[in-house]
Amino acid sequence: MDREGIAELFSAFGPVDIRRMFSGFGVFADDVCFSLFLRGELYFKVDETTATRFAEEGARPFSYTQPTSGKVVTVNSFWRLPERLYDDPEELAVWARQALTVAQRKQAAGKGKARPTAKGKNKSKSQGKTKKI
Repeated sequence: MDREGIAELFSAFGPVDIRRMFSGFGVFADDVCFSLFLRGELYFKVDETTATRFAEEGARPFSYTQPTSGKVVTVNSFWRLPERLYDDPEELAVWARQALTVAQRKQAAGKGKARPTAKGKNKSKSQGKTKKI
């Protein structure tokens, strides 16, 4: 599926920005990534309040195999969209709005937190900056 096809899936949701990410695409609304299109599948952002709904539909979280170790890594924050929603743009829009809400909430919670550096030390946005007087 190309960018136009992905955008068309969200026609009932509203305008989305499709950006190249990893080996697929990220789907953004209001500059927030709430969905991924990877390996021909659409994944929505979830949290503890919405993952159960996906599980009840038989969906699974995104996973991949690390090429060097062969270890399977599961990404529990993105779950595959249930197949039936590909043919129901109105209900897909409802699920997309929930995914966007989750992504916005997680983004807001993460603002201002210290980020770990490559050496594992926390680095806040103000560290390492000099103030000119």
